[in-house]
Amino acid sequence: MNSDTKLVFQKNNLGLGKRKEAIARVFLVPGGGNIIINKVPGEKYLQYNANYLNMVKAPLEKLQLESQFDIIALVKGGGLTGQTEAIQLGVARLLCKLESTNRQILKPYGFLTRDSRIKERKKYGLRKARKAPQYSKR
Repeated sequence: MNSDTKLVFQKNNLGLGKRKEAIARVFLVPGGGNIIINKVPGEKYLQYNANYLNMVKAPLEKLQLESQFDIIALVKGGGLTGQTEAIQLGVARLLCKLESTNRQILKPYGFLTRDSRIKERKKYGLRKARKAPQYSKR
């Protein structure tokens, strides 16, 4: 690991995104628009799903920067959809940190909004959070 890569993975260069149980730490590196998630090419990690790939690239595309930066993400927890949305939020937050004028462009698209919906806890006497056992009259 040379000094250039150490500079990339620093706190001031970090965009943090969360969604459900997924947490993504996102870094932007000058490059050609590649996506690397957990040291795996983004296409392979996201199972070649075009929707997921477009979702990750969306903040960069709105700013016409998709061919100027590589996205490096370290993700843990949750499923693919949650991880994808967490990466998207991390990218958007990092773009706003790099250039403050990007905020006005990204905000109307909802890229900077943290989706706070999480799984509801299971309650006693119920099968799941709200599903009750079948009622029997007799």
